[in-house]
Amino acid sequence: MRVLAAMSGGVDSAVAAARAVAAGHEVVGVHLALSADPATLRTGSRGCCSREDAGDARRVADLLGIPFYVWDFAERFRADVIDDFVESYARGETPNPCLRCNERIKFEALLDRGTALGFDAVATGHYARLSTEELPDGSRRPVLRRAVDPGKDQSYVLGVLTPEQLAHSMFPLGDSLKSEVRAEAEAAGLPVASKPDSHDICFIPSGDTRAFLGARIGLRPGAVVDADTGDELGRHEGVYGFTIGQRKGLGLEGPAADGRPRYVTAIDADTGTVTVGGSDHLLSASMTASSPYWLVDDDIRETRCQVQIRAHGEATPGLVRRIGDGPDARLEIALDQPVRGVAPGQAAVLYRPEPEGDRVLGSGTITAAVPIAHTP
Repeated sequence: MRVLAAMSGGVDSAVAAARAVAAGHEVVGVHLALSADPATLRTGSRGCCSREDAGDARRVADLLGIPFYVWDFAERFRADVIDDFVESYARGETPNPCLRCNERIKFEALLDRGTALGFDAVATGHYARLSTEELPDGSRRPVLRRAVDPGKDQSYVLGVLTPEQLAHSMFPLGDSLKSEVRAEAEAAGLPVASKPDSHDICFIPSGDTRAFLGARIGLRPGAVVDADTGDELGRHEGVYGFTIGQRKGLGLEGPAADGRPRYVTAIDADTGTVTVGGSDHLLSASMTASSPYWLVDDDIRETRCQVQIRAHGEATPGLVRRIGDGPDARLEIALDQPVRGVAPGQAAVLYRPEPEGDRVLGSGTITAAVPIAHTP
């Protein structure tokens, strides 16, 4: 096959490209330039897709003996990831920009260009397993599963992909432990073998998310109120400075009267109200989600599954109902046990019930969570 290897400059994408070459595919490496000004991206080990990373990716491609290109996706990245991130926070949501980058950039924009150029698949360094299963009509459907390495599993951030996108994807690292990948890179003499993993948000060089958002959204003052009494406890400059479950940086003088710490329990962007309360206010057993994707039969209306709401969170059993079709379709999710800190903007990724709990069924974007009954 003709394979386009997405090379971020890290050890994972380097080994994924090397494995694609070793498997006999015709491989071309590509690095994505995601900013018109590379200085606005993080440098060194703290980020990804920076100028240094492009150089590392090129050195790996040279060592592998494959063609290498840099594709400029800066405008698409700004519109689909950065602007989406800002707008989501302005609505009082908690977005995942890495998930959105996978969905809109690496497996939409990159894949679209790759297939237009005659490539059969895009290979990335994500930790997930991908196979196919035969349907009764003889066609085949992609099957996405958790990676062998539970500490590196990235099936959650890939659960937003469509079956069509997965059908043209390759994840060569899904059956390996991270330690094995680093050892393989070192044995092959890859210059990124010991390079630290990337962390944080690549387009916020300072690491100060609140300042980044404030410069783009501006002052939108509002009240911080008590979840039990409704009393105003303080003021803030914008709801974008808060996320559900946040404990620090609330701008309050101290804990509640009973000595318990306070957490952000609700955000209302329309009124500018941030509600804080005890940890018991963070528990939800039901939620709704929009934009559902299905990797199983489209006619499923109700199913038992495992629900995961964070990239590295635990999955919780529950019942999912799909309401409506098309762009207005939504999911209604009822969990067997309440979970803490469900926030609009997060993805709810659905897995098969145990014992086959590693298979992804689909996903949706959380729009609302219903707190469990609370008596102050």
